[in-house]
Amino acid sequence: MNFNVKEDIIQMTAQWQGERFPDGRPRVPDYYLKALHSLTLEEVWKPIFVKGYENQFEGRLKLLHNDGRKLIGRAVTASYCPTRPDFNETVMNIGRSEGRTGTYNQWVVDSLTEGDVCVVDMYDKIYKGTFLGGNLTTAIANKTKTGGGIIWGGIRDLEQMKKVPGVQVYYRGIDPTPIREFVMTGFNTVTRIGGAVCLPGDIVFGTDSGVLFIPSHLVQEVVDGAVKTKVKDMFGFEMITQNKFTTAQIDKNVWTVEMLDLLTEYIRTNDEAAEFREIDWSLEYDLAVNGDPNDTQSAL
Repeated sequence: MNFNVKEDIIQMTAQWQGERFPDGRPRVPDYYLKALHSLTLEEVWKPIFVKGYENQFEGRLKLLHNDGRKLIGRAVTASYCPTRPDFNETVMNIGRSEGRTGTYNQWVVDSLTEGDVCVVDMYDKIYKGTFLGGNLTTAIANKTKTGGGIIWGGIRDLEQMKKVPGVQVYYRGIDPTPIREFVMTGFNTVTRIGGAVCLPGDIVFGTDSGVLFIPSHLVQEVVDGAVKTKVKDMFGFEMITQNKFTTAQIDKNVWTVEMLDLLTEYIRTNDEAAEFREIDWSLEYDLAVNGDPNDTQSAL
């Protein structure tokens, strides 16, 4: 049993073909992390969902700050279970042999780098399950710069945490007790946050509505697809307002050539759509002409 194993991380994220961190996690380029800040949850969620990734969102979390800020970064995952003396001793000895010091939650925070988000399954433990407090939240902010954590468990020192600049944390509950009686079962392995599944290197997309975990190999497609959805929505709202198309027509996955022609003209002539003028719509035109065998229902 070992933790944060490079070969295991590469194997479980085999569909990622780009650059990786020294620990093996996919290194999704910063460009896509920045691009995600301008997108909504629904715009990002749809391209994932239609590909069959139906267990990527969790909305039953509380937020450290309810001010509209997004938390976007690369996942560092950890999983825990209730304590058992013999297992705890074994795991601690493994950690020491790997050069790890402190408690299990410190192992994770110590490993963070710029742009990371710690994603922690604390098995919904709140009493003595306070994974983050004032000190570790400060450490997260210092190491990640963007700052953040997704904790399926508890936090403490709420007033101190709120004063740490630039940090956003999602959690299940608050308790004044320090963290106790838990054992690490996985570090940068597959992790469950409520009903959502997260792999190391997934991109965390946190909003006021909840948290979405974007598979690393889909991020480019998701961002490109979400940008298209964004401008199609802008155009669609205007067409519905002008009674040129019905909501049923706008909601179809595949648009007609006529609709695409009007869309591209709208983008070319409307200043509000200027940022979308470099988008390639050839795939959409091909589907309009030849049809999509999977288009059996309206768009989500």
